[in-house]
This record gives sequence, C-alpha cells and structure tokens, in this order.
Amino acid sequence: MRYTEAPARREELLRRIASDGYVSSSAIAEEFGVSEMTIRRDLRQLHLDGAARRVAGGASLPSGVSRGAPFEERDRHAGLEKQVIAARCAELLRGAGTIAIDAGTTAAAVAALLEGPATVVTHSVPVITACTERDDIELIGLGGRYEPSTRSFGGSSVTAVLDRVAIDVAVLSATAVDETGLLCVNEIDAETKRAMAAAARRTILVVDSTKIGGRAPIRFGRLSSIDTVVTSDATGEVERAILAEAPELLYAAMPLEGVR
Repeated sequence: MRYTEAPARREELLRRIASDGYVSSSAIAEEFGVSEMTIRRDLRQLHLDGAARRVAGGASLPSGVSRGAPFEERDRHAGLEKQVIAARCAELLRGAGTIAIDAGTTAAAVAALLEGPATVVTHSVPVITACTERDDIELIGLGGRYEPSTRSFGGSSVTAVLDRVAIDVAVLSATAVDETGLLCVNEIDAETKRAMAAAARRTILVVDSTKIGGRAPIRFGRLSSIDTVVTSDATGEVERAILAEAPELLYAAMPLEGVR
C-alpha cells in the first residue's frame, strides 16, 4: 500500500505505533512504498509533536503514554489467525499442571481454550479475567506496575514471584520475530518473558504471520531457546525461513474462508 501524502502516512504511523508499540523505519518504508528517509522525517515530526518517541531503527510510544486502546486494536488484528493458533496451542497444554501465560493477544486467546484442571500463572489482565470465571483453574496473579498498552503488570515484583514458581509450560508471545530472535517493545516486558521461560520446563511461542519478519527494539531471546513455535499455515516461504531455527514448528490450519 502506498501513502504518498504526509498526513495520511503519519496518521497510519500513529495507528501502528498505538497498536504494536513500535514501528520499524525500514519495514514501514517498504510497505508504504516510500523512502526510508521519508519515514524518518515523519517519525521525527511525530517525535517533535510528542506523539511518538524516536528509538533505534524506528519509533515507539512516548514514555508513560498509551494512545487509545492498543491491546484491543491488536486483538482485532489477524483475529481469525490468532484464534486457530490459540486452539492449536491449547491442544499442546492438555495435561499440563502449571501453565504460565504471557500478556500477548494470542496468548490471551489461549486462556479461554484451556482444559482444566490446571494452575495458571500470569501477569495479563485479560488472562486473569478469563481464569476467574473458571472453577477448574487455580489462578496465581502476578502483580506489579500496570502497563495499559499491554494490559499487564510488570517489574521486579513479577519476576520475583516467577523465580519461586515451578512451571510446566510457559506460553510466550512476541511483538516481532526476525533473524536475530524474539523481539518486544520494552525491557520490562522482556524481563517478564525471560523469567517465565527460565521458570518453565517447556516453552511455547505463539505468533501470527503478521509479526514474522517485523521489528521491535528489545530482544528477549532466540528461536533456538523456544521448545515449540505455533503459528498458522498463512505464513509464506519468507516467514517459514525465519522460523527455521525453532526446534519444533507447528502450523495451525486456517479455514479456507480465512486464507488471504
């Protein structure tokens, strides 16, 4: 899609930043059909306006600012694909005693599909909400500083509890996955993901095709450190090549009407 007019580009950039927490200058320039220098100028202006924060390789939300409802926007994006990935992941969790669930939108969809009885450990408000409605799930909620953009808690109090919990399976999410590894938008989120993985006997990454090949500023791990990656068969050859380092790669089948 081409965005030849600056106002339209900047409006879409703001929407992407609010939705994903970060945009990559190079990736968005290629998608918009403009030069990377043009995107850098747009991001610089948004930074000067206080609407975005320039970071290495792109821009993110300003510190302490949450525009609109980014979690809900992310939840709607690629919604069908996320549901089939979540269903495939839930199959892998059958029989697991203690499950840690990350704060991503696809991970949140897994919570509603779990088969009990089970114990769920989470810092995600949507996951907490889903589990409190279940009589067959024991819930361990991780409290800390609340981050509206991810609808989750983070910080030292979260990681401290994770250091003391024995987890059978951790279900992780990522803002993006590229050749360098697993990426997210801030160090607090990265610390929580690392702590979940360290406390678990097995880790599962759930990621939809739109995030594969994307960029975000913080690396929290590498694909080789994940036991199983669950994505969908909507991924193309380029995305599958990026995921090739994963020890186990599972593709959830998209319904025919959901294939783009």
